[in-house]
Amino acid sequence: MAPRVLVSDKLSTAAIDIFKSRGVEVDFRPDLGKDKEALAAVIGDYDGLAIRSATKVTPKILERATRLKVVGRAGIGVDNVDLPAATAKGVIVMNTPFGNSITTAEHAIAMMFAVAREIPAADASTQAGKWEKNRFMGVEITAKTLGLIGCGNIGSVVADRAIGLKMRVIAYDPFLSAERAQELGVEKVELDDLFARADFISLHVPLTEKTRNIVDAAALAKMKKGVRIINCARGGLVDEQALRAALDAGHVAGAGVDVFVEEPAEANPLFGHPAVVCTPHLGAATTEAQENVALQVAEQMSDYLIRGAISNAVNAPSITAEEAPRLKPFVALAERLGSFAGQLTDAPMKTIRIEYEGAVADMNVRALTSAAVTGLLRPLLADVNMVSAPVIARERGIAIEEVRREDAATFESVIRLTVMADDWTRHVAGTVFADGKPRITDIKGIEIEAAFAPSMLYVTNLDKPGYIGALGATLGQAGVNIATFNLGRSTEGGEAIALVQVDGEVSDEVVAQVAALEHVKQARALRF
Repeated sequence: MAPRVLVSDKLSTAAIDIFKSRGVEVDFRPDLGKDKEALAAVIGDYDGLAIRSATKVTPKILERATRLKVVGRAGIGVDNVDLPAATAKGVIVMNTPFGNSITTAEHAIAMMFAVAREIPAADASTQAGKWEKNRFMGVEITAKTLGLIGCGNIGSVVADRAIGLKMRVIAYDPFLSAERAQELGVEKVELDDLFARADFISLHVPLTEKTRNIVDAAALAKMKKGVRIINCARGGLVDEQALRAALDAGHVAGAGVDVFVEEPAEANPLFGHPAVVCTPHLGAATTEAQENVALQVAEQMSDYLIRGAISNAVNAPSITAEEAPRLKPFVALAERLGSFAGQLTDAPMKTIRIEYEGAVADMNVRALTSAAVTGLLRPLLADVNMVSAPVIARERGIAIEEVRREDAATFESVIRLTVMADDWTRHVAGTVFADGKPRITDIKGIEIEAAFAPSMLYVTNLDKPGYIGALGATLGQAGVNIATFNLGRSTEGGEAIALVQVDGEVSDEVVAQVAALEHVKQARALRF
């Protein structure tokens, strides 16, 4: 029986033709995504769901999606898909990471001009017959400093356009190397420096726990008086109440906002302010961009449903159907080793080296490398996936090295991940046991055997009597239950490592209490 796909948002008809030509039955119901109940009533009849931003793929929808194998999002962000619920159901979620970069970057530049010259308000006034020529006194963009928060795929296009407009561009991006910054012609700075210097600030980062409200009241207070802020990235990056207060106080001269915390935005704290320009999430809304992402998502979904090939998946590796059984556990190992290192890395990286030892060296290591880099970058770049991760790393000037060795010294197969910067090196290694589950076997040269768990506590300390008791007591007093406790040390009395699997998440307060214990050098909460 041919697979069936439901298109529940407005998608180019050319995409519908691609589905049909590939042998996929397709139902084009572009308004269905707006009606949750109607979508839930029919979703059980489909193997695939193609969406844009209007359809919300919630746990309730997924619960009714008994046949669903894949969700294809025509665009970058997958905020409207419940990824944990989809993953738990075994539903692959794909996006189209590069189809609308130019369009979104151009919209940010257009918003910057609109805010600088008050074009929407001037247009409304002029068409009302007022001719208020002296009311709209704008500012030039030439020679002004543009601060980019995020200088990846879209941010780098904005930088290129801004430099062409004779602006000075500074950028804050933990993954941007000095070499890549020089290539782009931007100055890499710390966030507080950007706040202090920028005349215009444009945001180009995904919404993660680290970036949520990255522009809050404290950040706004650090900015120079008269700053103008552009957000065409994600709602939630800017504290809307704090921005409104800064606009009312005259500290912020203007703002261009394309994205909001709640969408559709029928009411918002920013609405009604004369210095605010708002658009209804139009960043990717051009004919060219919508055609590109629609064709791309149709090709990807058809490839998966007909041939089992996975590409641009946010929650699954990009591997062929033939490779899947053998590669799957090693993909999981590589991604978790990367995630382990990424959650412990705050400073910019220069080189990522992945070494494959033993039987794994004969496999298709490209997918494994992509998985490792994806895990490494995802703590700061939520939308990164198996296809985009190596590209994103290269854009930031991060070198990726692969080393294969036929023999493994300890286990049949070992993957060793090393992350290097100017003044530090971090490495972690692991293997897959006979049960198919990945294990950590080495951290910083210290042998340790530990399984990955959803919530873990990583502690480095000096190997001294009383430490383990103090750690257990601290966690017990905080109501944190220990599931497993794995230890390793370099030498007696030397550096030691503890990997503790706990039930539930460890709060920042508890992590701080652990870090303050005698003999503890570092403590971090990890999530997998």
